Order: sequence, then C-alpha cells, then structure tokens
Amino acid sequence: MRHHTAARWAARLRWTATSAFLAIALAALLTAQQKPADDDSFDALYRRGSQINATFKTLTARFTETTTSSILTRPLVASGVVAVERPSKVVLHYHQPEMRDVLIDGDRLTVSWPGRHIRDVTNITAANRRIQRYFVDSSPAQLRESFDIVSKKADDRPRTYRLTMVPKRKQIREGLSRLELWLDQTSLLLAAMRMTFPNGDTKLMVLEGVVPNAPIDPGVFTTGPPPAPAP
Repeated sequence: MRHHTAARWAARLRWTATSAFLAIALAALLTAQQKPADDDSFDALYRRGSQINATFKTLTARFTETTTSSILTRPLVASGVVAVERPSKVVLHYHQPEMRDVLIDGDRLTVSWPGRHIRDVTNITAANRRIQRYFVDSSPAQLRESFDIVSKKADDRPRTYRLTMVPKRKQIREGLSRLELWLDQTSLLLAAMRMTFPNGDTKLMVLEGVVPNAPIDPGVFTTGPPPAPAP
C-alpha cells in the first residue's frame, strides 16, 4: 500500500513539474519590452515577446498553486518560490503546506518530498520535446494549427491580458483541455497560469515578485532543505 501511495504522489508531482516547465517556456516566449501594448492581439504579443526572448536568461518569483480535483474535498493550496535558468533548469521549492522540491535539469526531473519519504528521478525527454514542438518553436500561425487562441484584456485580473488556448489536436487534448495565461500589461511577464485537464481537474499558479535576469546562486537548483521565502 505504501508503495502505491508513493507512486501516486510521485506521479502527481511529475504532473506539477511538467506544468511548471510549460509555464516557464511560455513566459520566455511571451516576455516583451517594458512599455504598454497598443495592440493586444495574440500576434502582436507574440511579436513583441520575440524581440527580447534571446535576452531572457533567468527568472525568480514567489508562487501560489491551487489544485482542484474530484478526489479532493476542497482545493489544495501550496506556496513557495520558483527559479529558472535558461535553457533548461527550473526548480520549485514548496514551503507550504509541506516542504518539497521539484527540480528540472535538462531532461531529468527530480522530485524530493522528505516528509513522505519520496525521492524520484525521471527522464522527461519526451515531455520536453512536446513542449518545444508545440510552444517554444512555433510561430503564431503554427500555434493556431494546434490551438484555438483568444487574446483580450482580462476582466478577472486587473492590468493583465488573458490568453486562452484550447487544443485542436487529439494528442494534446488527451492531456490538456484548456490553457489560460495572464500576462502583465506593462511587462508581458507571466502573472498567472491555469491548466484545465480532461477530467475537469485544474491547476492554477499565480506568480508574484517576478524578477527577470537576476543572478541566481547555483545552490538554488538543488533538492533538499528549501531556501528561505523571499520577502
């Protein structure tokens, strides 16, 4: 029974890590110049983001992650800090409700959850290739081949644009039924992301205190006792 419980939680954390990697890939794709947008169409946002994408090297932020599921009696809320170092390092240090780490380093995913005696290392080459193919390396026209995309000023999060992406391809729909991104209107940095899955479960990640291109201590990209929360 303990083995099955550990496997279930490890699988859930792999889902979390893949979601985080997707969020950061899209944040890099849609980062833009520090000025308000005159055109909030998806093509305009994409075009502005592409102008400085090559200069995007690191990102740090605080996050709050809310998971809803039919197997939960109430939403599960977790919080911590995230750090990204391009091209292929992402770490989430969860502080609440339990300390745990999710580290992506290239094609290797490490999940460390000391309180549940879980440490799992997984090869995620296939997942990384799908993200690269469907998001990072795609033009607006190619993205529209895979998704129905709506871009507009958000009415639920002040001073943000909201991109809603609904998959057209069966291969994507099998794992994701809707992706919503909220982008800061001034910087176009990712402010929030919500993934809705085919069974109706959702995962919402809200970012605060987002800092791009700040130096990051290499020790941040490790699993174990997490660093102190950012002020």
